[in-house]
Amino acid sequence: MTDAEIIDLFWNRDQAAISQTSKQYGNYCYAIANGILNNREDSEECLNDTWHRAWEAMPPQRPNKLALFLGKITRNLAFDKYKMNRAKKRGGSEFALVLDELDECIPSQNTVEQTIEAEELEQIINQFLHSLPERECNIFLLRYWHNKPLAEIASRIRAKENNVKASLFRTRQKLKAHLEKEGVTL
Repeated sequence: MTDAEIIDLFWNRDQAAISQTSKQYGNYCYAIANGILNNREDSEECLNDTWHRAWEAMPPQRPNKLALFLGKITRNLAFDKYKMNRAKKRGGSEFALVLDELDECIPSQNTVEQTIEAEELEQIINQFLHSLPERECNIFLLRYWHNKPLAEIASRIRAKENNVKASLFRTRQKLKAHLEKEGVTL
């Protein structure tokens, strides 16, 4: 079934939208949630919440790319679940390390002004990612979108872990410079 057909099911309030979405995007969304949470039960809960949020959002929204739409919902839910779990028990994880690495070049979104500017920031970051060479962009996305460990990234791209670290460091520096150039306060 195509994305347009699935979206039409949502718009027509057809319950088959959930099963078709789960069938087509369940593994993708689970991978996103589990990459953040590293917990089967919590990741499955995020999936169920993702389908519910998609049901509530369509209509009025009609996403251009269903995978990105669902991925963003899943990612946000997983972040929320992660924060809740972390508040209950402080502990280290790959996700916490990823957030710490990005902390130096991505501003906090705690103020009202920053919340309003979040969409603009997203566009600036997307513009930056599109300007990167494919390999560099893939390394960055594997680390900061998919939350993959350095060793796994190195294995995937057939490089040494130190080369991946160096690439990520250089890309973060480029991102920081790009954000400053665009007037984003760090």
